[in-house]
Amino acid sequence: MSNLSLIALEGTAWGDYKLAVLWFILIGVLWVGFFFLEGFDFGVGMLLPFMGKNDVEKRVMVNAIGPHWDGNEVWLLTAGGATFAAFAGWYASLFSSLYLPLFLVLVGLILRGVSFEYRGKQPTATWRKSFDWMAAIGSFLPTLVLGVGFANFLKGVVITAAVVPESIGMFQVGGAGLVPIYDGFWGLFHPYCLVGGLLFVTLFVTHGALFLAVKTTGSVRDQAKAIAEKVGLVALVLLLVFVVWGNIAYGAGRGTNLTSTMMVFAWIAGVLAIATLAGAWYFNRAGRDGLAFLCGGLAVVTMIATVLLHMFPNLGFDSSVVGQALGLPSAPDVLPLLKNSQTTLTLMTYVAIVMTPIVILYQIWTWWVFRRRISTANIVDDTKKAARAA
Repeated sequence: MSNLSLIALEGTAWGDYKLAVLWFILIGVLWVGFFFLEGFDFGVGMLLPFMGKNDVEKRVMVNAIGPHWDGNEVWLLTAGGATFAAFAGWYASLFSSLYLPLFLVLVGLILRGVSFEYRGKQPTATWRKSFDWMAAIGSFLPTLVLGVGFANFLKGVVITAAVVPESIGMFQVGGAGLVPIYDGFWGLFHPYCLVGGLLFVTLFVTHGALFLAVKTTGSVRDQAKAIAEKVGLVALVLLLVFVVWGNIAYGAGRGTNLTSTMMVFAWIAGVLAIATLAGAWYFNRAGRDGLAFLCGGLAVVTMIATVLLHMFPNLGFDSSVVGQALGLPSAPDVLPLLKNSQTTLTLMTYVAIVMTPIVILYQIWTWWVFRRRISTANIVDDTKKAARAA
């Protein structure tokens, strides 16, 4: 740990810091779980207007994710709640300074939820096409915004800061407080971050298509495999650019205290992401649906791991601004500055020890119950009946 890290930790027990690291890891696991599970939901939603030759095939797509999509969103809510409970300053900075992007994510989730719930209320083609587009927009918005956001976290978000009394600051160092404010909405759209947004969109479309290939049979499966093959290549190129550009341009020595050891792990995770996505493309072509979906999911996991490795120990901030605002000669580690009390972190750890296995077992049980493939033979075509009645 650097000398400036010790300054940031002055008066803080090493045990406190270990719990803060533990909760950063646990929050990272929650984000990984969200993107792995909700990623294919987003992908299927974005494909809904463009895939399926008729309404029956589109209903197969919706039914494939029907048992999972709303439960998968809980991972996002839990990640937000855990961030508030473990790092209140981080949470406050995110949800105040990034209000508009997070509002767009919320709007998208609302649109998507409404579309899935109301699509089947009327059998007319116009009604259902409208909600198909609502599902696509509601899946595209969160995917794009979160992609741009996580690319910014890897790059190091530029903030402006004001030194205030410690009692009202989000960062506290040596009796001074600091209120961080992200440097404008449009400042988030760096070219690298736009690549991140496009990567999330194409990768989740691929992930969703691979999920449909493993969960359906017949024409829906065939269409899904064709889309995964084409879009998967685009995602693979974007992932290669994202990993290489990010690790070279925003690695160690960029004023964020990212150590050479962490950079080694970031490179390993990035290479694994590229390799597993290439494996997903290969197995999809070979007709190995299960392996293709598994590799696609691992690509999502390792890509997010690459971002999280860059975020440690500064939570996605460009910490050079923190050091400048506090008059320090260099950038301190941000993680210990934003952690909550030892009592809070300890209590949360006990709760996590009890609840985490329960959540994992529930997820396994859900996937086991709904493990079988579905096809158009399982769907009753109610649009013909509606047409005759009209």
